[in-house]
Amino acid sequence: MTFRHLLRLAGALLLASASGLALAAPPKAFTATYRVLRDGSPMGEATVSLKPLGNGQWEYSKHLRGTSGLAALLGANLDEVSRFRWKGDVPEALSYDYRLDAAIKSKQRHVAVDWGKHRVTVDEGKGAITYATQPGMVERNTTALAIGMALRDGQKQIALPVAVRQKVETQRFKVTGREKVTVPAGGFDAVRVDRTDADRGFSAWYAPDRYPLPVKLSQKDGGNLTMELVSFR
Repeated sequence: MTFRHLLRLAGALLLASASGLALAAPPKAFTATYRVLRDGSPMGEATVSLKPLGNGQWEYSKHLRGTSGLAALLGANLDEVSRFRWKGDVPEALSYDYRLDAAIKSKQRHVAVDWGKHRVTVDEGKGAITYATQPGMVERNTTALAIGMALRDGQKQIALPVAVRQKVETQRFKVTGREKVTVPAGGFDAVRVDRTDADRGFSAWYAPDRYPLPVKLSQKDGGNLTMELVSFR
């Protein structure tokens, strides 16, 4: 085989590889419901949904309602709404709105991303904070979705640039094994993912061949909370 033939073969392989990547389509619109527990006791219900908005933009939202215990007593409700665009399989951030309402506390945050000016603006009502964007940047609400998409692509170690309050921080996650988990939606031979860059007590269990979201998620930062999948449609 001549050198010219080798070059042609290499070009054909690259085209085939690029075609395979192009076929990795984003997930379809969905609505998932979760049971939310605090310290092992029922606390509320969460609804997570994804839908296209047109013009290449998507909306990913999470709505949590307190239905039991102190959360119900305080009338606690949490709403998070993200808008993003797909960059490959990464939900690259465009905006994020967070709102917590309860009898004794109210909090809100608005994040706006201007990719033309490479600027992130974070406003919690006390004066805006700005900092530079990073390509492929997500935010706190879409992190679980971004991990699920990376697992679908076969990644075992995942580094995500995440827009937080004052900067973009790199959060690192790693597949640490497979475990059988049982949640209201059924039993799963799930892939376990743990956060490795900080001791935040974050663990999530995915069935990436079925869902882009975790079937179970546990997080100790901000409270010993667990989310368990009830339905996905």
